[in-house]
Amino acid sequence: MTRSATGYLFGRAVGLAIAGLALLTGPLALQAAPGGKTEVLPVQKSAPTAVAIESAGSEQDLRKQLRTKNGVTELSTASARFSSAPTGSYGFIAPQQLGMALVTQSPDLGLERAPSTANAYEIHKLADGSGLLVGFIAKDLIPQVTPANRPHHIRIALYSNPSEKAPFIAAVPLVKLMVDRMPVRLDPKNTNGPVMFDMDLQGTANRKSVPGTQ
Repeated sequence: MTRSATGYLFGRAVGLAIAGLALLTGPLALQAAPGGKTEVLPVQKSAPTAVAIESAGSEQDLRKQLRTKNGVTELSTASARFSSAPTGSYGFIAPQQLGMALVTQSPDLGLERAPSTANAYEIHKLADGSGLLVGFIAKDLIPQVTPANRPHHIRIALYSNPSEKAPFIAAVPLVKLMVDRMPVRLDPKNTNGPVMFDMDLQGTANRKSVPGTQ
């Protein structure tokens, strides 16, 4: 066999080996660049799945259970924007401010370490930077909000505090929420009383400008 033929076969074998390695490592790994550096395509972050605690209890205990499940601790500063808050943390936002941000699709939220009102909503910023809105729901909503893949949107009522009607705590992804109205006070005369958000929970994250997409 001539030297040129041998070189051709060797080069062909190397090419096949590289192609096989690419198949084994999946679509994210590319062939090494001339300088020897392997380029990796960015991984598209998917929206988080809604989380619920399927047991009743005191409000304080339920919030503690959900924070543990989501791996978040309180903000280290008195206040922060969602975009600059540390990952793995939680804060609070008053209903009116939250309503304005969601209705107008504001790209950020102002969070406080301690709730300024008794009906403040809790926000979780997960380890991957995505956001969850915490509230209380009726039992029959739990199997509807928690599936990872939801083909159609559903209408949900998310309360700021637990009640006989909504005793179960849940956290829903901000990026999947479609909000067209402000929260409603259950007792119009009590400004610090529980409020309710009536909103759509989408099957896919198709609203890119809402909080929780950073």
